[in-house]
Amino acid sequence: MAALTAGTWNYDPSHSEVGLTVRHAGISKTRASFEDVRSTLEVGADGIAAVEAQVQAASFSSGNEDRDGHIRSEDFLDAEQHPVLTFRAEGAAVTEEEFELSGDLTIRGVTRPVTFDAEFGGQAVDPFGATRAGFSATTTISRKDFGLTWNAALEAGGVLVSDKVKIELEVAYVLDQGE
Repeated sequence: MAALTAGTWNYDPSHSEVGLTVRHAGISKTRASFEDVRSTLEVGADGIAAVEAQVQAASFSSGNEDRDGHIRSEDFLDAEQHPVLTFRAEGAAVTEEEFELSGDLTIRGVTRPVTFDAEFGGQAVDPFGATRAGFSATTTISRKDFGLTWNAALEAGGVLVSDKVKIELEVAYVLDQGE
């Protein structure tokens, strides 16, 4: 893996997406994203030293306002009582372009360890002089582990919303130039 420049890197929301996928009614997948995300990446001489991210629960968006309102409600994220989801990691085991990033994910006030399978997309200087880096990462969590237990039984058997939630990140960071 090419060395990532040491320093503080800031999340670039216009070139990033924090998404998720859940199985609906046992037959299809529903995708959604969070629109309000803030994150920093600290890189030291030995590579990634820390990652911190804050996601505003009220920014959940699936393209269906009724569903979005339900997910933001106390049945799921309870955005009023728990407005921020967080992720914190220290260090990363980096090998080539692919690596694991383990840290603590907090949803609805419940913190659990998670490990993302990550890929470093590279580092480049854009035409405006900003140094950028890109990453892709995925993990699957059990929503019940975070107290998200609401569901509805289906007449044919099974439940409306799967327990497993796949989190998918396509993120870009910009090196802080200390301005």
